[in-house]
Amino acid sequence: MFKTPKWYLYGLISAMLLGMIIVACVGPAPAPSSAATTQAPAAQTARNLHFIVVTHGQPSDPYWSVVQKGVAQAGKDMGVQVEYQAPTKFDMVAMAQLIDAAVAAKPDGLVVSIPDVNALGKSIKAAIAAGIPVISIDSGSDVAKDLGVLNHVGQTEYEAGFGGGEQMAAAGAKKALCVNQEVGNAALDLRCQGFTDALAKTGGTVTVVPVQLSDPTGAQQAIAAALSADPAIDSIMTLGPTGAAPAMNALTDSGQLGKVKLATFDLSPEVLDAIEKGDMLFAIDSQQYMQGYLPIVMLTLYKENLNTIANPIIMTGPGFVTKENAARIKDLAKAGTR
Repeated sequence: MFKTPKWYLYGLISAMLLGMIIVACVGPAPAPSSAATTQAPAAQTARNLHFIVVTHGQPSDPYWSVVQKGVAQAGKDMGVQVEYQAPTKFDMVAMAQLIDAAVAAKPDGLVVSIPDVNALGKSIKAAIAAGIPVISIDSGSDVAKDLGVLNHVGQTEYEAGFGGGEQMAAAGAKKALCVNQEVGNAALDLRCQGFTDALAKTGGTVTVVPVQLSDPTGAQQAIAAALSADPAIDSIMTLGPTGAAPAMNALTDSGQLGKVKLATFDLSPEVLDAIEKGDMLFAIDSQQYMQGYLPIVMLTLYKENLNTIANPIIMTGPGFVTKENAARIKDLAKAGTR
């Protein structure tokens, strides 16, 4: 079994302490609007603070809907106005423009993901130069400090991928696919790299299969083609539920579901069902609800009380969901908070 590293425990303790300090009740939040912009109701914005969240998360990705719910609930609990914005597809030019527009709006704080520092670094630095406190989430743990953001909330992706590779290797994986739905997203590339390096330690090999998040049928066909081309493939790691679902379909059609080892990053009800049934070994959980929730709390405390957290990275993952604990998380996932 993968041993939880000390850096994860330290970060998790920090997040738990923060939660106890604010005594916030984190319940299921209303579903985000179809326009991918969520605001706390005006009647509940008791504080005169306005925060903007800009991520690369596409509306079709269930991972990011959970982040949005965390943002919305934190806005409600803190009594602040929050906005969630994202491009309609993985587009770094569009995301940089959203960050620039957010800076021009002069919010009290900004939350960003950083999947490509070369494309987004200039815009993020402009926000900091304008006196806007910035916290990064999800992608960017390796570059956040150099950019000057207050903290990064998320997981270190290489180590998460490495841990997944160790679990796969322990289950007997020797020849694997890594299904990447956003090639060029530095965080996802690091996940694959960590997975590859861990498997290599036991003599295993990994082939990256690039797919499009917005094209599940095409993704299924690409995975099926890779399986057909090399019958020796015995395992698949997907980097999110949008890759896991096509992989399960491809394995089902070929009669290999439950035979080829399958694991994924991130959760969905379908992923949890597969883990319970034994069709999937595990899911790597970065607890993205916390990634949406905690930065709003942290920015509120920073603006009102100049509170800061000493840890440059607030670790929300990786955790591992297996057959032993999937049932307990299932209802929370259906509610949209896991």
